[in-house]
Amino acid sequence: MKSSFRTITLLLVALFALSLALPTASAEILKVVLNDTIQPITDEFIGRALNEAKAQNAQALLIEINTPGGLVESTREIIEKIVDSPVPVIVYVSPSGSRAASAGFFILESADIAAMAPGTNTGAAHPVTLTGSKMDDVMKQKVENDLAAFMRSVASRRGRNVQVAESAVRESKSFTEQEALSQKLIDYIAGSEDDLLRQIEGKPIKRFDGKLVSLHVVGEPVRIFEMTVKQKILDRLMDPNIAFIVLAIGLLSLYVEFNHPGAVIPGTIGVIFILLAAFAFNLLPTRFAALALIAAAFALFALEAKFASHGVLTTGGIVLLTLGGLLLVDAPIPEMRVHLLTALAVSIPLGVITAFLMGIALRARRNKVVTGAQGLIGEVGIVQTPLSPQGTIFVHGEIWNAVSASPVTVGSKVVVRAVDGLQLEVAPLSAPDITAIPSAVS
Repeated sequence: MKSSFRTITLLLVALFALSLALPTASAEILKVVLNDTIQPITDEFIGRALNEAKAQNAQALLIEINTPGGLVESTREIIEKIVDSPVPVIVYVSPSGSRAASAGFFILESADIAAMAPGTNTGAAHPVTLTGSKMDDVMKQKVENDLAAFMRSVASRRGRNVQVAESAVRESKSFTEQEALSQKLIDYIAGSEDDLLRQIEGKPIKRFDGKLVSLHVVGEPVRIFEMTVKQKILDRLMDPNIAFIVLAIGLLSLYVEFNHPGAVIPGTIGVIFILLAAFAFNLLPTRFAALALIAAAFALFALEAKFASHGVLTTGGIVLLTLGGLLLVDAPIPEMRVHLLTALAVSIPLGVITAFLMGIALRARRNKVVTGAQGLIGEVGIVQTPLSPQGTIFVHGEIWNAVSASPVTVGSKVVVRAVDGLQLEVAPLSAPDITAIPSAVS
């Protein structure tokens, strides 16, 4: 009897310990809001959210998306994470007026559940060159076929209309929410998040590996998953306009430090801003030839300060800086390029300021020394006692011992030629000297 009781107790304890060790399903739904272009920080953010959903055994990850598109490589990596996720992923184009264009269309089609709010659109996933210009026929065919095959593989595994999805790539077709639903590109149209959760309640969904699962999400908590502070900062830097402005501020700060050696603060700020810009451009598709144009622009600004070109060199520098900004980032969509207004707003003030600062610095270096012993050379003094050849003169507000190669009478004016310790070497002020001496000296 005692042994049976002991056996049952041990079994209960073992079952309790096993229940603690096994992961328990969480009732919550994790939600991320993606209202930006698709780029490396977006990929990192989605990856963190999927890992968090897996760690918490969340019922689903809800991605509320509004994007004009983005980079192909980042899109592929995001889709790879979505299809490998053990947690079902819901992509919801919302709120009304939003879009999931280009790269966003690929992400929408890769989701376990694809939904759109009324008044939204998706599609327009045709490949373009990084600069938006026309591709040559061979390259166009290669890129188009590659992305079309990628779309077919994703759409077919999700049970969506492969032919229509492929037409968004090959023909750049766009679809309203009603068109997308009727042509089996999405699963639901929902006016709100609660409406979407009600519609998918208990409905079977097909995972990427072919398994069928059902979600029970009505009334369950939805937890917002935020970017880290680092990701928020880097996400803002991924805007090429902001990155270009940060680079310009950094370069201007270094110019200020150059003109005021030892100020420290401008130099420190300049180094920090330039490093931040370099980090952003390292993640973005950057043209190094554009960086050469920017460097050439600053070279022209410096030359303007050295050679009086009446603004020609400064104008050339502003033109080069503007072109460098416009061509700096190779991106497939306008939202990921430096805008003309931004380039002009940075180039014109920066060109004027840097040329002005360089001019001040170079003029200061060329000016005659006006302090110390060297500052006395060229000054005009009045003889106090006869110079025959030694005597005294009044110069620069002081009485100095002086020596002259020729006799000079009291009251005559002399010009200082050299300084030898506490004695000045002077010469009588002649007509040629008068033209060489500043008129302020008497």
